[in-house]
Amino acid sequence: MKELSSLQIERLKYQPKLPSSLAGGINNLSLSEGNNTECVKDAEQIKELFKNTYGKPVVTFKTSEQTEVSPARNVGVILSGGQAPGGHNVIAGLYDALKQANPQNKLYGFLGGPSGIIDGQYIEFTDEKINAYRNTGGFDIIGSGRTKLETEEQFQKSLEVCKKLGITGVVIIGGDDSNTNAAMLAEWFVKNNAGIQVIGCPKTIDGDLKNEQIEISFGFDTATKTYAELIGNIQRDANSAKKYWHFIKLMGRSATHVGLEVALQTQPNITLISEEVEEKKMSLKQIVDYMADIIARRANSGKNFGVALIPEGLIEFIPEMKSMIANLNDIMSSLEQDASYNKLTVPADRFNFIESRLEKENAEVFESLPVLIKAQLLMDRDPHGNVQVSKIETEKLLIEMIKIKLDEMKAEGEYMGKFSDQCHFFGYEGRCAFPSNFDADYCYSLGYNAFALMKFGLTGYLSSVKNLSAPADEWVAGGVPLTMMMNMEKRHGQFKPVIKKALVELNGPVFKVLEENREKWAMEDKYLFPGSIQYFGPSSVCDITTETLRLENQAKLAAV
Repeated sequence: MKELSSLQIERLKYQPKLPSSLAGGINNLSLSEGNNTECVKDAEQIKELFKNTYGKPVVTFKTSEQTEVSPARNVGVILSGGQAPGGHNVIAGLYDALKQANPQNKLYGFLGGPSGIIDGQYIEFTDEKINAYRNTGGFDIIGSGRTKLETEEQFQKSLEVCKKLGITGVVIIGGDDSNTNAAMLAEWFVKNNAGIQVIGCPKTIDGDLKNEQIEISFGFDTATKTYAELIGNIQRDANSAKKYWHFIKLMGRSATHVGLEVALQTQPNITLISEEVEEKKMSLKQIVDYMADIIARRANSGKNFGVALIPEGLIEFIPEMKSMIANLNDIMSSLEQDASYNKLTVPADRFNFIESRLEKENAEVFESLPVLIKAQLLMDRDPHGNVQVSKIETEKLLIEMIKIKLDEMKAEGEYMGKFSDQCHFFGYEGRCAFPSNFDADYCYSLGYNAFALMKFGLTGYLSSVKNLSAPADEWVAGGVPLTMMMNMEKRHGQFKPVIKKALVELNGPVFKVLEENREKWAMEDKYLFPGSIQYFGPSSVCDITTETLRLENQAKLAAV
């Protein structure tokens, strides 16, 4: 039996491309600083919490004619949160830059996420270890975890582990919450004169860690292309069998960037956008009426089939559901030690207990939900104390309500078709896919760039590579202060500093394309079939970026 597949063997050989500013070598760089920065919101609170790291400038790198060899140093790296394609290449880029700067440098990988730096669980990377994981998906090289770095005890233990290993720099690869951890750790290290730098790297397939300086988080490109392939296949099947409506829930709790990008790549009949639902204050009934109307119109023209995309976090954006869930989150956080609640074993008793604690309008919403959805709402909290939205089967709730609506329409002679449903949830299928050429290049550049930021003594920064719609050699490498992206949000009943999530902009160029084509895609079956990610062949196929990046770049150029 083969130890590696043919594709694995070829991908291990792939050499990622770097921005020209970095391609000249880690020891041949110069640093340019911009103006001092401000956070996006709640400036006074953020300044107070980050007295030592707030307000630093955005920086960019250029190739320098002078060569400066770095003294030997040790660096640690952490993979934090959910997996995203390309994480291994961030580590590979960091490792290569570190060894190029000084062959005596060492890179340690903390095992199992942030808990590894607290508990002192680690490995030292070698050429052999790194070379076995280049251009591969997943986080299995050292594993990941969701432990939050936020307490004095955790910071102190992290410092002790770093001192033991002689570590003077830590790279945290993660999403908005993980990089909030990075900002807090960086601040604590500076405050306590630890002499340890902290640099973050922007990871999340959800695409909600983005701003002027971070055009896209890594993994988004590969994950959306993977989902688009699967949805294209389902659309081909739907158009062949002509008897099923496929309801596809897509990963992306807090923002609908994934659903929007995949819709542009595949052009399904229905695409729900959570941010639009919230903006228009659409009720659950209005959403069901909208979907049932399209299903009925298609059926009445002889099409008893179709494809609907549903964002994972939709339920939280429906105003009455959002209010109820917020109220429920507060109540549940106070019930963790409540013996009178914890001793209840019959689901109905728990439901009644919760309803008695909810505000009147929220209690009415909770009471109206099917038992299945109530039970899912009361499942174990996520690490932030919130409802685990991914476990709420929103697609099944919509299907049941649509069936009732269609029966009503049939009784009134407004619907003459048949409705058969199929459910899918695409999430884990995209998180560990082989990274696309774009993500392989982007992630390698982010890791390489992270060490460049350390080389210039920076801390509390996020590795930033911009101009991503251009060829890789034209990318712009640099860094953005983590505090620049922060605001205060309520977590576990208390306001805490967090990196602000980027939601879909309803006035933006990406959503406008969906909005302009909705009716045509609903009725005319303009399905696209993207096929699998291509790694070999013409650049027009292998190096393409997402529709989101392309359209946003077009808008920037038009505005100049």
